[in-house]
Order: sequence, then structure tokens, then C-alpha cells
Amino acid sequence: MTGLSVEELSEALSGMEIRERFRPIVEPILVEIGSRLDFLREVGLDYLALNRSANTLSGGEAQRIRLAAALGSNLRGACYILDEPTIGLHPRDNERLLETLGDLRDKGNSVYVIEHDDATIEAADYVIDMGPGPGRHGGEIVAQGPLAEIISSKTSETARYFRDRDQRVFDFAVDPLDDSSFLEIRGATLHNLKDIDVKIPMGAVTVVTGVSGAGKSTLVRDLLEKSIRRQFRGLREPVAGVREVNGVELIDSLREVDQRPIGRTPRSTPATYVGFWNRIRQIFASTPAARTRGWEAKRFSFNVADGRCDACSGQGRKRMEMNFLPDMTVDCEVCQGRRFNPETQEIIYNGKSIADVLEMTVEEGAEFFDSFRDLTRPLRALDSLGLGYLTLGQSSTTLSGGEAQRVKLAVELSKTTRGAGLYLFDEPTTGLHMRDVARLVEVLGELAAAGHAVVVIEHNLEVIAGADWVIDLGPGGGEAGGELLYQGPLAGLVKGAPGSPTASCLESFSGRSRQSCKLSG
Repeated sequence: MTGLSVEELSEALSGMEIRERFRPIVEPILVEIGSRLDFLREVGLDYLALNRSANTLSGGEAQRIRLAAALGSNLRGACYILDEPTIGLHPRDNERLLETLGDLRDKGNSVYVIEHDDATIEAADYVIDMGPGPGRHGGEIVAQGPLAEIISSKTSETARYFRDRDQRVFDFAVDPLDDSSFLEIRGATLHNLKDIDVKIPMGAVTVVTGVSGAGKSTLVRDLLEKSIRRQFRGLREPVAGVREVNGVELIDSLREVDQRPIGRTPRSTPATYVGFWNRIRQIFASTPAARTRGWEAKRFSFNVADGRCDACSGQGRKRMEMNFLPDMTVDCEVCQGRRFNPETQEIIYNGKSIADVLEMTVEEGAEFFDSFRDLTRPLRALDSLGLGYLTLGQSSTTLSGGEAQRVKLAVELSKTTRGAGLYLFDEPTTGLHMRDVARLVEVLGELAAAGHAVVVIEHNLEVIAGADWVIDLGPGGGEAGGELLYQGPLAGLVKGAPGSPTASCLESFSGRSRQSCKLSG
């Protein structure tokens, strides 16, 4: 029984025949099990097998399991805080999630949701909008109240989005891509995939859609990515679960732009990860004062003993052990968090020390180094992806998954590459405000226009609406999924793909009728 999915176990238990003498014992147990299974279905996890290892769950799935447990507790007067619960959730299932949050509220609880999803914002009783910008430009409450009241705010980006939304026009008359070359996956049968064949065009943005558990990650990450990496290593046989992957000769590189951390220690920063910190150190080493002292670029590294603060070994922070409490970190009392010793900070370039540069935001850095093209290119790339508020010396361990993914994307944008590549993205809109999603769509289009194949696993309807080619899997999750419902230009999906929840939701989105797509498909 533990090998069954939530849905399968519900059906098995509902059809179970119980002898009369056992009913007083069994029926109360079945009621308890049934209610918990109902909670899992309410949050869109009916496809999960009950014996599935917890470490294979996505962040969104794990959060929804905790939400289902909260529903089963029947607490009153509790405070629930959810951080982007729609991550990994198809628009069809959003309404089920919102109904679940409404049930928690109606039981007498307070529900606080950190979210960018417009449907969730619309369903809220009260909205607190932070801003007006990110990082140093934010930290203020720019509007609060019911959405109908704050929508007229002149300083709120969220209000501006809702005001402009109904005026937008989506053009789904996409070119058929008849002349494109294609990567091909044939005979995909891994996990729940039903022996499907898919094509991915070069020089186009391909979005892989479908409800949670439909088989998107299995197709893209477990089959396509791993098979291509094997062929790059000279191994002809594809991975288990696929008959063949063709067209690998069309690409020269494979880049996965995921949300894994870009650094595991405080010594890693956006400046070191993207790679322009070495150039900044060279600039300081070339100043007359540094050359007079015979200092090379390594002097301006916070990882080298000569120039860094000895008290904190260049980390700027110290960890304090607290008895009976979690450890905490504080600014170094010697360098005040500036990482370098006083002698190193005496070297000034254009009025700033090396420590001052670390405290600059990406936006400020792009302006400060505007005469250095090799610096402005990566800095402008970071800024264009909505990361202008990050400081150059910010520890990479403090970045969210969405921020880390955009830093990796900035690295790719700042490169000058030869040949076509395959770029893989897994839900790149995570953590993005609606204002920034449109810019992300533009960036993905720029990569495709340069001849690369861009493959995006995504539920966000704005990203799907910006696709050149769509691969839609479903119709459900788990064993109810794994079928190829549609592949081809976006226009074909909008015109109607039988049984596709994505098609129904996209039609509703493009028409701005805001009708529910919950029951479609």
C-alpha cells in the first residue's frame, strides 16, 4: 500500500470490503487516513507515491506536504507563514491551493503569504506591498490594504502591473520554425513517460509545460541532459529510459542554469563567481601608490594574508558560539566588516578603496567602472536581470535560489561564445516579481536569437506566452501523466490541444478573462 500514490490509495481504501465484526476497529482508522489523503489531494499532490524518499521532493512539494499536515491539525488561532507556495505549481492547481489557504483562514487562523503570483495576490484579503525597488532601494511599505484600494498607487510596481495587465496584447502568431534544425528525443519511457518522441528546435525558446509530476524534469534533466553529457564524453549509448537522442552534433556546449548555490562559503561573492573581481584587483594594483609599494593584484585579495584583515582572515564576519542558542555572526571588531587591513585600504582609485568597491551595489559598480568594457559587460548583465541591488562583496551563501540562478545566467550573457549551445532552465521565474519576468523572457529570446537552443521548465504563463515552441506533458501527475499532449509552435497550443490543462489556462490568460482553468482537461 505504501507503494501506491495518494490517489491510488484513496481508491483502494474506499473500495475495501470490511467484515462486520471488524468495522468498529477499522472504520475510525480509515476516516483518519482518508482525511489526510484528502488534504494531500487538496494541495495538488495526488500523484506522489507514499513511499517516495523525502530528498527527491522539490521545494514546492515539500512545502505543500507541510501545508497538508497543517490542514490536518485542525488548529484554531494559529499563524501560518508561507514563502512562495506556488513554486512548482501549475496554474490549474493554483485555485486548489488558494481554496486550501482560505480553509485555514476560515478556521480562525492568520495566513501570511510571501508571493509574486498575481492570482494569489488577487485572492488575498489584505496586501502589503514592499518597495519601491529592491535592495537599498526598498525596505518601505509603499502600499497596503485590499488590492482594489492599492491598485491606484503611483509608487507600487505591483499596482502598476495590475493596472497595465488588462491592456497588454499577446501575439501568438508564431513562425512555424519549418527551417529549424532539431534535437530529438525518441522513445522516452523513464519513470512515468509513455514512450514519447519530442523535438527541440535550435535558435528558439522551448518551454516544457505540464502539471506537477507530469514528467517534465524526467524528460529534460534525467534523459536529455544526461544523454548529451554521455555523448560529449564519447559514449554512444544513451541513458536508460530512452531509445535515442539525436542532433547532439548541432551543439558545442551544454549549460544548466539551475538554482543550486553559487558558493558554499562566505568567501564566495557575486564578483568572484562572475569573474570580474580579478580585473578590479588589477586596476587597484596599477595605481601609482600601489606600484610605488611594489604591490601586485594578489595584495587586493581577501583570501591572501598580506592585504586582508588578520583578525577575521578576510571574511569580514566572525562566528560566535552561543551556549544553548544557535551560533551567530557579527562584524569583525578590527576591520568593521571591510575585510582588508588599513594599509591596503590606503590605496585609492577614483576616490574609492578596494573595501569601498566591495560595498558598492552592482548598479553603482556599473557606473563607477563605466570606462572598462570588460567590467561593464558582466555588471550590466547582472543589472539587466534585476540584480542591481546586490553588493559586489555580498556573501554568495545569502543569495536565494532565484538570485543564484540569475547570477549564473549573467555569467552566460557576459560570455562571448562560439558555436551553438543548449541552455537548460528549471523554473527561472522563482523569486521574480511580475515586472522582472518580462525582462527574463527578453533575455531568453536574446539567447535564442544568437542561435542557441533554450529549454525552460516553467509553469508561469507569461514565460509560456513568450515561447517559440511548447512541449506539453500530462494530463495529470505521476501515472496519470507522462503523455505528450502537444508539441509545436505556441499558436497551435492556444488554438486548442485536447486534454491539455495548459492550453485552457493559456487561453484564459491571453484573453484576460481571468476565468478558472481548474477543471479544464
